[in-house]
Amino acid sequence: MESLKILGLLLIISLIRPSHSLTCTSQTFTDNKLYTHCADLTTLSSYLHWKYDSATSSLSIAFIAPPASDSGWISWGINPNGTGMIGTQALVAFSLNGTMTVNTYNLASYAQIIPQNLSFEVSDKSAEHGGGVMRIFATVKLPEKTTTINQVWQVGAAVTNGFPAKHEFQTANLMAKSTLDLTSGASTGDSGASDRMKKKNIHGVLNAVSWGILFPIGIIIARYMRTFKSADPAWFYLHVTCQVSAYAIGVAGWATGIKLGSESKGVQYTTHRNLGITLFALATLQVFALFLRPKKDHKFRTAWNFYHHGVGYAILVLGILNVFKGLSMLQPEDKWKTAYIIVISILGGIAVLLELITWIVVLGRKSSKSTKHYNGESRQQPLNI
Repeated sequence: MESLKILGLLLIISLIRPSHSLTCTSQTFTDNKLYTHCADLTTLSSYLHWKYDSATSSLSIAFIAPPASDSGWISWGINPNGTGMIGTQALVAFSLNGTMTVNTYNLASYAQIIPQNLSFEVSDKSAEHGGGVMRIFATVKLPEKTTTINQVWQVGAAVTNGFPAKHEFQTANLMAKSTLDLTSGASTGDSGASDRMKKKNIHGVLNAVSWGILFPIGIIIARYMRTFKSADPAWFYLHVTCQVSAYAIGVAGWATGIKLGSESKGVQYTTHRNLGITLFALATLQVFALFLRPKKDHKFRTAWNFYHHGVGYAILVLGILNVFKGLSMLQPEDKWKTAYIIVISILGGIAVLLELITWIVVLGRKSSKSTKHYNGESRQQPLNI
């Protein structure tokens, strides 16, 4: 029994990768590489070690990150004029024909990534791959009296024809940037990225509540409450209130999404965007249809009902689908996705139960009418003989 415990402990230890340490302070390097400062970067499980000589403005760095796949790449760079990707002078490491290499790139735009010398001198650049991570080593010559830099880091999943392929545009990738104080070691996240993250969260909450919760509730009210005569016309006003509220919240969420799109040039979530536009258009048609609703005895009422119900169910399906699409993009904590799944499952369970009750009521009414009709004919039959 004791030997099994030892074997299990050895197995656990063998699965622990030193390069995936919880903090940078526990990481060491070969060839006696020593650095004055280190930082656990905020995203992509990345770390930076550095030593800065202010007298010569010389910055020696070691950047560590797990690539998005074994055949992927990692990158670290400095943006001299901004806090984002555009304008970054980057070092990119990947394996080429089995050998790790480091190339320099000027990220002039999202569409134009140019392999060329950087705006500052780079020396002693090299790279390693092992233990599930890649490492970039380099020394860069900064302008005199530099005390802080805008750093940007990134990881990708593939290298095509010796050129790093486009990385993901998930939250972790988009927030991989900060301002680094070279002397104190303090690292401050980009406030613009933080603001965008808040807007994304607001956008997600508004749309989950409107398209993903309120609209389904409104449809449940309309489909099942009107079955009961005692609920008329209360069900109609509840239905309208619920759907108009959902539409108002949805418009706010849609507007937030448009704003986010305008602030994220080069970043597109085509499917999510197209679903959002379709939802907004269909919901707007539903609102106008409320003002064009014919009376019950009007000859166009049947056609209007067919249109209204069809568009309503289309919004229901597309709304829930787009909420899940948004969750997969935003990648919040698992508890939020779980909470939405629980809410939509409860609403689905209520709908199934009410569907069963509705059919029982409707069939009971039909049976009652048939019995009355049959009894009436039986009483009249002797008179026809």
